[in-house]
Amino acid sequence: MSAACRVPHLAATKRRTALLAAGAAVAALTLSACSSGGTSGGGNNTNFVSSSGGISTVKQGERNPAPQLDGKDLDGKALSTADYKGKVLVINVWGSWCPPCRAEANYFSKVAKATAGKDVQFLGINTRDAQTEPALQFEKDYGIPYPSFYDPSGKLLLRFDKGTLNPQGIPNTLVVDRHGKIAARSLKALNETSLRKMIDPVIAEK
Repeated sequence: MSAACRVPHLAATKRRTALLAAGAAVAALTLSACSSGGTSGGGNNTNFVSSSGGISTVKQGERNPAPQLDGKDLDGKALSTADYKGKVLVINVWGSWCPPCRAEANYFSKVAKATAGKDVQFLGINTRDAQTEPALQFEKDYGIPYPSFYDPSGKLLLRFDKGTLNPQGIPNTLVVDRHGKIAARSLKALNETSLRKMIDPVIAEK
């Protein structure tokens, strides 16, 4: 085979390798999906303290920036975290098929409504739902008042840098402070008390 013939073949091989690597990353992220607990992870530069309840927090001044998330919601409308700059963001990773997600949904609905006047914005990332209909029914059943990104393949989750408080399963919850930095992460389903314990200190920050 001539060198000219080998070049396209090599390029195609590299593209296939990159696609396989991306797929493997998504699979690795969701292997622990739908568990009711978890342990914290990350590199040596995370600067976070983990509580026994599965919630990790980072002090102000030691936090890593959250990536900007852009996409569409479950109704097909454009959605971006950039639209909520200056607010505390509570980002919940969920799936309609996930029992722990159903267990925490009423608490998220209640706390989202209670904190709406405190410059807090709840957002969801719906993942691994092959179609939007089950996810929309989930939101209706639990009275979810905030939008969710539709991210069936988990691409948005890969925007979070490894070694930070990145999502590591389903359900996961992240709290982003008013400066766009990740302040806390939970690797388990939350009740109202644990959710408020996670977000209230960030709301109170100046």
